[in-house]
Amino acid sequence: MPVFAVRFVKLVDAINYRLGRMAMYLIFLLIGILLWSSVSKTFFLPSLWTLEAAQFAMVAYYIFGGPYSIQLNSNVRMDLLYGRWSVKTKAWVDAFTVLFLLFYLGVLLYGAIDSTSYALKYNERSASAWRPLMWPLKVAMCIGIFMMLLQVLAEFVRDIARIRGVQIP
Repeated sequence: MPVFAVRFVKLVDAINYRLGRMAMYLIFLLIGILLWSSVSKTFFLPSLWTLEAAQFAMVAYYIFGGPYSIQLNSNVRMDLLYGRWSVKTKAWVDAFTVLFLLFYLGVLLYGAIDSTSYALKYNERSASAWRPLMWPLKVAMCIGIFMMLLQVLAEFVRDIARIRGVQIP
């Protein structure tokens, strides 16, 4: 495999590994928000921001955790036939099916960038009583989708290497 391809895979893996490990801790933020929501509804006045803040934390949790789960090969697969195939056959099938995922992620990123530019241009806010700005969440989504796209490209390079009989660590 070309040196630049191996470096690309290693760089994307390193970034998504760190991003995924940091995203794991967002679950504690989510727990804290939901705990405060329960306490404030029971003992004080209900908070207006807790439901939406919990949703935002959850979006960041799964959007940044997605590339990490692809990297760890912990995504869901239909294992009816796949588990019995050789490594090379799996690589061929993965290299073909990843093209559909790349197309999907490309369309998703295009829409996310368009939505983010709208949110920045018009200072978009949520329609709730809390009315938080939407652009921070949309920027996070763009970054997460872009990192997922890069991770999928890295997996594609890995599959091509497996087809050639080379292993990229």
